[in-house]
Amino acid sequence: MFDKSEGNGVKKVKVKHFSVGSLLLNELMTLVMDFVQPRPIMKQKLYQVNFHTTLSGEAMVTIIYHKKLTAEWKTATEELCSLLTSAPSSSGVVQIIGRSRKQKIELFSSHVDEVMTVAGKRLHYRQVEGAFSQPNGGMCQHMLTWALEATGNCDTDLLELYCGNGNFTVALAQNFRQVIGTEVSKASVAVAQHNLQKNHISNAKVFRVSSEEFTEAWKGNTQLHRLESVDFKTLKLDTLLVDPPRAGLDDETVQLLREFKRIVYVSCNPETLHDNLLKVADTHKITKLALFDQFPYTDHIECGVFLERIAKADTPKQAPTLAEDPGGQQQTVP
Repeated sequence: MFDKSEGNGVKKVKVKHFSVGSLLLNELMTLVMDFVQPRPIMKQKLYQVNFHTTLSGEAMVTIIYHKKLTAEWKTATEELCSLLTSAPSSSGVVQIIGRSRKQKIELFSSHVDEVMTVAGKRLHYRQVEGAFSQPNGGMCQHMLTWALEATGNCDTDLLELYCGNGNFTVALAQNFRQVIGTEVSKASVAVAQHNLQKNHISNAKVFRVSSEEFTEAWKGNTQLHRLESVDFKTLKLDTLLVDPPRAGLDDETVQLLREFKRIVYVSCNPETLHDNLLKVADTHKITKLALFDQFPYTDHIECGVFLERIAKADTPKQAPTLAEDPGGQQQTVP
């Protein structure tokens, strides 16, 4: 790792243990370092090693090089795989993926299968190498449980934008009549569909369309072949779930929030969350809020917010804006 703190320049820091990570991650990290060091075929032009472990005891290790990977490298890596699989906390074969420019070698596969317990129910999730999945499985269980409880009285239909591998889709389907998920990544759609099938969920579907494309079709402004199985006439989408990247929602999606009775907003950046919610403060109010320490020992925090539409009589005439008080602090002004 590198210490880039002020006054140090860029200083290399040797890390032998990573106490924030899982026990399995620490076991694998030590085994990889001890195996690679005396073997030139493994050590030369090694750039980076990524570790992905699960609550279920499965793991993936991606080894990235600045050189072409050869048959000799693969033979050595097969030996490493046997070593890693014997780690005390491992529940099965550790998947190893080798990567270099325009080259990818999978020893067995490039995914792991996670099991999370949400409200006493075991949920199964396939997680694919290189694709996004929640980095803290233990905290993700709490987050899914909160979202399940927050939407407990929602008995109509849910729209989930950019649903990824179906993390929320799988957990929340039981609270809704129908769930529609949108996702632009072909690989993520395939994994989400696998996860729905694995968990025997029949009232949720994931489509490979953007949020803009779905919204246009929902409003009747266009027809898409990919959405031909959706019966828009019977859909009653009054709950929306969004889990955007750190940059938050774009202006068009913020405007889309206003059209829903209930909103579940999950955010990894409180600042962009605050900015987005100010823009719907004239139509919606926060009724539930939770913080999740998804990234321990850092200044990052995950937020879960449940909003409900304000009754017409309670709707303020103007959305609140931010102003500066004499002390230089921001304050909300109606």
